[in-house]
Amino acid sequence: MPATPAAIEPRLLRAFLAVAEELHFTRAAARLYVAQQALSRDVRRLERELGAELFVRTTRQVTLTADGERLLPHARRVLAAQDDLLAAFGQARPLLVDLNSAGLATGRRVLHRARELAPDCELMARYESGLTGAAAELLAGRLDASFGRFAGLDPALRSGLEQQPVRYEPMAVVLPEDHPLAGRPAVPLAALAGETVYAGAGNPRTREWTDLALRLFEGRGIRLAPPLPLAVGDEEFERIMSKTRNPILAVVDFPVMPRTVLRPLVDPVPLSPVSLVWRRGLVHPALDALRRAAAEIAKAEGWLRQPADRWIPASDGDVMNVHN
Repeated sequence: MPATPAAIEPRLLRAFLAVAEELHFTRAAARLYVAQQALSRDVRRLERELGAELFVRTTRQVTLTADGERLLPHARRVLAAQDDLLAAFGQARPLLVDLNSAGLATGRRVLHRARELAPDCELMARYESGLTGAAAELLAGRLDASFGRFAGLDPALRSGLEQQPVRYEPMAVVLPEDHPLAGRPAVPLAALAGETVYAGAGNPRTREWTDLALRLFEGRGIRLAPPLPLAVGDEEFERIMSKTRNPILAVVDFPVMPRTVLRPLVDPVPLSPVSLVWRRGLVHPALDALRRAAAEIAKAEGWLRQPADRWIPASDGDVMNVHN
């Protein structure tokens, strides 16, 4: 067995950690923005330097060896310490920011402003569909920040995360253009009684949104649409929704789909609480810029003001007010 090296390059540990967490070389390479051959080369080099086999590779799967399992917590500690050091001196790695989906405006506006505030930092957009899905990625270190309804997360997930309230986003409904309610400038909640409304039921990544819908629909005679096949991409989502013709619960900045109209909900105005969420203890200059950008836009746009005729779950109000 070769002697233990005096130093191991952090790049090799990052290659190992990506493969260990993804258990798939192609996905790990995409995550690190490197070619798969380069990633495999770095892993083999690390194995040679440590004198240990770290992965069992077959044509069907990749698994950690006992030595790989032993290295994993050490690699995470070393890389976390390096990230903290680089952040302290303004040399941080790119910050990975989840915007949920490409068409939503709140996170996108905050991200664009943060890039202006920190031009020397790299802030990379990601799209995880919902905060429940993003939360697991945040805790695993595969994402750095996301946006969404923090109170809708399981308390076990919230305990490893921090949040900053950004916006009370008024909710809306997407209707087929020939729906009886489509001609109204705004839709009273009472007018949805008897309707079956889609709110992501069955999508494990958006459970916080479905929970918010259930709370809103309760006692109002509005039915939650049953789960649909998970549609990936705007085109597939539009195709599936055009077949069901159910109204879709949304927010006022939701991108309008073909042959539909977007109408705000009123009487009362339901609010979707949006927070900036990140992994507890994360230190990064671009995160500081994100937080400044969120606070700046929220103040300028009045994003955290609530209309008098509003609806919001008490639990959400408590969570948002803790940091207000």
